[in-house]
Amino acid sequence: MTQKAITASQTTTLASLARACTTLSQLKQIHAHVLKLHLPGNPSAVGPLLSAAATSSDPSFFSYARSVFEHLRCLSTFMYNTMIRGHVQSGSPVTAVSLYPDMLRSGVEGNNYTFPPLIKACVFMGLDSKAIGLLVHAQVVKLGYRVDPFVVSALIEFYSSVCDLESARKPFDGSTVRDVVTWTALIDGYGKAGDMENARHLFDEMPERNVISWSAMMAAYSRVSDFKEVLSLFRQMQEVGFEPNESVLVSVLTACAHLGAVTQGLWVHSYAKRVNFISNRILATALVDMYLRCGLADLALSVFHNISDKDAEAWNTMITGVALNGAVVKCLELFKKMIAHGTQPTETTFVALLTACTHAKMTKEGLKLFEEMGNIHGIRPKSEHFACVVDLLARSGMVEEAEKFMEEKIGGLGGADANVWGALLHVCSIYGNVELGNRIWKKLTDMGITDSGTRVLSYNIYKEAGWEN
Repeated sequence: MTQKAITASQTTTLASLARACTTLSQLKQIHAHVLKLHLPGNPSAVGPLLSAAATSSDPSFFSYARSVFEHLRCLSTFMYNTMIRGHVQSGSPVTAVSLYPDMLRSGVEGNNYTFPPLIKACVFMGLDSKAIGLLVHAQVVKLGYRVDPFVVSALIEFYSSVCDLESARKPFDGSTVRDVVTWTALIDGYGKAGDMENARHLFDEMPERNVISWSAMMAAYSRVSDFKEVLSLFRQMQEVGFEPNESVLVSVLTACAHLGAVTQGLWVHSYAKRVNFISNRILATALVDMYLRCGLADLALSVFHNISDKDAEAWNTMITGVALNGAVVKCLELFKKMIAHGTQPTETTFVALLTACTHAKMTKEGLKLFEEMGNIHGIRPKSEHFACVVDLLARSGMVEEAEKFMEEKIGGLGGADANVWGALLHVCSIYGNVELGNRIWKKLTDMGITDSGTRVLSYNIYKEAGWEN
């Protein structure tokens, strides 16, 4: 069968038709048309189809793209790039990386579009991917793409993700063309590492900024809890004429929540509704958190009820906030609604619920929730959950039961961590349980993990018992 030539206009038409498909059936019809024209092996004909399927958000489209790719005999750089990008988008970074050596074995050479998604795959693979990332970087240098701005930005993000800021700085310093994306990538890297001095220096020095640059700098200050600077930067951004995006508003709302700046938070809410950002679940969740921290539970509930696609984070924010406001019964009702909604609770959910039960001295309900956590929801308790239960029992005057719980669940004092010890030591000081308090203090001392808080608690226990010396 002879391959037919395909014109640029036909390629454009195929690409447009493929991207317009809303169902897999429609995509298959276009593929059938390509087969009928005897073009199945022509990269120019199959490429647009493969690109539309591989980068679609529909999992069935990507599955079809994989099937098409596996049966092709004539593979191009564009096709490999498309599948690497598709695997990254679908959450399969290891498969994405494995395509590159396959690409080389097939005699197909990568180009500047190959490496950004390939490096992104290394980012998604986490700290263990540093060796692989170094090999990819070597290929970048070998093929002469080390000054490509998109490759440079990807390398900066990769080295930042593996906590190697020194290596992240090198491609930036060696780049001849530094665009706003490159500058922002390094600012974000320094910001995530908590290096505010370098992050701010770059931000002040960059020749031009966009809203993402402002967002990265504000997020950096938010991470180190410098919320006043977040709001200061927001005012500066508005003064120079930039309109905030959703990420900027989330940082601003987080700052408002911690500073109690409810007036600024109300403005953000109004602005978000005006520009139709309110449908953004992360932004809406930040609004809920801000209102709850400012004591405006009714407004928080109003925003929460209007989140159409509530995830665990949204539910946890609402449950935690209501618990902190002392409405324990409402907190438990929300949890029941969360389960009825079909949302899987998380470790954070149960920390909030157990803490709420502790402060309300609802011991029976708290113990029941702790059992359901593992038996029904399949969540393995961690140290903070054990600490909550110990606190729950001890604050209800059940100090012996708290110690028994520690013995049965975590091997007594020897198996517990500082969170559990601290919870029980606090209650020993309330109820004057000198014997147990003394054992805990000795254990903490032996482990070398005492702090000023535990010293004060222990001193109070001994003082009440007349052991001041």
